[in-house]
Amino acid sequence: MKTCHRFKTVRAEYEREIGYMLAHSERHEGKPAAKSSAKQATSTKARMARALTSHVSRCPECG
Repeated sequence: MKTCHRFKTVRAEYEREIGYMLAHSERHEGKPAAKSSAKQATSTKARMARALTSHVSRCPECG
């Protein structure tokens, strides 16, 4: 699947944010903050999927 520059940028931003949350969760394992970060990472993955799907449906270069 060929994608445009904007798709790659959006995906990279979300993946970086998810990486930060998962790293925080690992550093603070066993604490409430770790559980919260893990949940936020999961919801961010879902938001990324929705954002990228929406982008592909609207972008003439990707879709």
